[in-house]
Amino acid sequence: MAEWQTLDIIEEITRNDGTTYREIGNLLNNGQAEYAVEQGMIKEVRIMKINIPHSSNVEKYEKYVNNKYEIPTKVAIDKWVEWEKTAELAALVEAILNENQLS
Repeated sequence: MAEWQTLDIIEEITRNDGTTYREIGNLLNNGQAEYAVEQGMIKEVRIMKINIPHSSNVEKYEKYVNNKYEIPTKVAIDKWVEWEKTAELAALVEAILNENQLS
């Protein structure tokens, strides 16, 4: 099992088709996203906010991500995995964005 990842940044990710989404991640995840850009897996990534408060919403999302996904601990990844979100999880991310004045 991979090491537990604490999520503490908000990123905006641009897919190769030009559409964007916002993700709650960490610096490891950001490094992987930067690598994915260099390898053509995604078009762009930018950090919107760093060191976000570890609210109960962030804790819930962090638990979901850590329990559902095997998060590589290396930057050089084989593929970019966009974390799937149910309507409930999308609402949770939206709440985190609101908490951080990014909605």
